[in-house]
Amino acid sequence: MSTIVSRLSSVSEQTRAAALAELRLISKQDPDSRLIIADAGAIPYLAETLYSSSHSSQENAAATLLNLSITSREPLMSSRGLLDALSHALRHHDTTTSPAAVQSSAATIYSLLIAEESYRPIIGSKRDIIFSLIHIIRYPDSHPRSIKDSLKALFAIALYPMNRSTMISLGAIPALFSLIVKDSRCGIVEDATAVMAQVAGCEDSEDGMRRVSGANVLADLLDPCTGSSLRIKENSVGALLNLARCGGAAARSEVAAAVASGADEGAMEGIVYVAENGSLKGRKKAVDLLKLVVSGNGGGDSRFDYLFNENPNSRSS
Repeated sequence: MSTIVSRLSSVSEQTRAAALAELRLISKQDPDSRLIIADAGAIPYLAETLYSSSHSSQENAAATLLNLSITSREPLMSSRGLLDALSHALRHHDTTTSPAAVQSSAATIYSLLIAEESYRPIIGSKRDIIFSLIHIIRYPDSHPRSIKDSLKALFAIALYPMNRSTMISLGAIPALFSLIVKDSRCGIVEDATAVMAQVAGCEDSEDGMRRVSGANVLADLLDPCTGSSLRIKENSVGALLNLARCGGAAARSEVAAAVASGADEGAMEGIVYVAENGSLKGRKKAVDLLKLVVSGNGGGDSRFDYLFNENPNSRSS
């Protein structure tokens, strides 16, 4: 392995390219090779290659980093310049970085964060990474796969509560709602609402949500007439509940009003559907949201007592 890695520093571009392609293949097919590749000193060369003008070299380097991130996270995070290189690849998504390299770079960030909580504040402090991911999801010519991988990276970043205000300050809320309202491509609304459910769990989300009529948009997604998937409905419930809990009294009133004012109580019907058919967490959140809406509208609605009195653990998810 050290022989292949040593070729990454060759003066011959052809030799470097061949070594990159070989490392990508090996790291994909042989999980045991990943730590060996990292220990052989490949990571700094792979990171440096993200600055290359060659799309094929970018793609092979980014894909190899993604493969390494599955089992060799610590060597990656301890490599000086890695996050800057990933940031560079993401930042130039609309100019010099190939779509495949953008996708692997975003997926690498997700892979690092989803399994290791201690990395979330570190990567969350890199405003340029967050800014670039948000720019990718709002850029009209971004590849759908780039948008999905960026949304997943943003979701992982938002899992750390202290990162959410940074995301909001960099424009996450209007970018997410633009996708939610306008993008019908498979899976994108699901992923965008998942990020929004996390971002809403921040007191700074109240003003941003108000500017985009967020509570009304999310309530509309709960209406059966929209044909939203169960996952979208669960995410919408989570976002509305977090907005109500983390915002002020005005936010709670807006959530209750948005849900209750839907045509034929469609949003209420959607919340009940999640309470009856969602995942264990989704059912609990739906019941909590129902309680909030009922109490916000004066209480006294006995239609949902069977849900309020039910143990959410009593049914399998």
